[in-house]
Amino acid sequence: MSAPAHPDLTWQQHPVDRARRAASKQQNPCLLWFTGLSGAGKSTVAGMVERSLAARGAHTYLLDGDNLRHGLCRDLGFGAADRVENIRRAGEVARLMTDAGLIVLSAFISPFRSDRELVRSLMPAGEFIEIFVDAPLHECERRDPKGLYVKARAGQLPNFTGLDSPYEAPQQPEVRLDTLRDDAETCTAQVMAYLERSRLIAPA
Repeated sequence: MSAPAHPDLTWQQHPVDRARRAASKQQNPCLLWFTGLSGAGKSTVAGMVERSLAARGAHTYLLDGDNLRHGLCRDLGFGAADRVENIRRAGEVARLMTDAGLIVLSAFISPFRSDRELVRSLMPAGEFIEIFVDAPLHECERRDPKGLYVKARAGQLPNFTGLDSPYEAPQQPEVRLDTLRDDAETCTAQVMAYLERSRLIAPA
């Protein structure tokens, strides 16, 4: 849980608010939070969903876990406390971006339920969409697109999620994608269909 703001700080209300920003973009802002093991397909599907949204004229931004660790979160390691802080920062950035009227996609392992629920609590009701990119550990390890499991098995990456650090799967995600069964195109279509059913985007 993050510390409260300093008592001498005051939240400033500005004349251009969230609703006006969203109206100017003619869309409903929301946060699509892709979570799953390394190698499950989070970044791949998130990128394809963003491309599909952009093709419909949506204003989007994709926050990728690795990319944030090149800048905003470059001072953080991979221990439990740093992982919590990494997700807290990502959630705050996503909140500001949706406040600007954007549809934000985030691709983070985000292994702990409490961290994901903290991000959910930052968002207005119905605007946090938890998307569980579900693939079994053995399949993620077989894919190993970045070679991380090999390094982790060799002891070069301690606290690696799924091996010596737990992954707490979502219990009631808004969307579950089975990337062992379905290809990326099918998973993308499932996400887009959910957004249409939820009236977050208009039907194609």
